[in-house]
Amino acid sequence: QVQLVESGGGLVQAGGSLKLSCVASGNTFSIIRRGWYRQAPGKQRELVADISSDGTLSYVDSVKGRFTSSRDGAKNTVYLQMNSLKPEDTAVYYCSADFFITITHRSVVWGQGTQVTVSS
Repeated sequence: QVQLVESGGGLVQAGGSLKLSCVASGNTFSIIRRGWYRQAPGKQRELVADISSDGTLSYVDSVKGRFTSSRDGAKNTVYLQMNSLKPEDTAVYYCSADFFITITHRSVVWGQGTQVTVSS
């Protein structure tokens, strides 16, 4: 199994920056893909950033040019650097990891979530 622990959320003014971290532990060698999601009150959870198994990054249009995801393989950690934050970025942010539980079956694990609040 894989476990994820997030950190780095908080309250920031519009235009400010925050950096989220997500550390994986357990069977980290089985991880295929990492992701960052967010869920605002009354809205569905949406994918913010995706890190594929080969390291390819992709972002939802609303954060392109402002958010950057990266990973530190040695620390099994992924980061989400968020710059030029806007009030509409306010949400609970979750990291995720897709991993193999057997050769043919995969599962997803989620971090506990961290609140990001951007004041206007």
